[in-house]
Amino acid sequence: MSIDQIYGYLMHLFTGFGLVGVFVVIYLWVTPFDEIALIRKGCIAPAASFGGTLVGFSFTIASGILHLPTYMGFLVWALAAMVLQLLAFLVMKIAMPEMKEAIESNNIAMGILIGGISLSIGLINGACLS
Repeated sequence: MSIDQIYGYLMHLFTGFGLVGVFVVIYLWVTPFDEIALIRKGCIAPAASFGGTLVGFSFTIASGILHLPTYMGFLVWALAAMVLQLLAFLVMKIAMPEMKEAIESNNIAMGILIGGISLSIGLINGACLS
């Protein structure tokens, strides 16, 4: 194992974690409900919604690391994927105006639907990077 391989590994690892962290902060700011507070109360709906979104975006990051030959290419496409994932949520918010109330009242079906759609977006987005 060379120093270049270790450097490449660490660069992608920390960038991937950083991108997921930035995504989480922006996503939590964009959503009209406080997922973290609701999850701390034991609500399943926001956990399912947030969990699906987090896994979907992380899949795109993982696919970018696996399939994009340059670091800059990975970074650019990861940022584009972040924008797409956030836009998908905004479209869902418009299409389902009852989303906020449903999540806040712990409507598990709504949480699973949002998480599932977000996961699907991430899977498709990640596959496009391969």
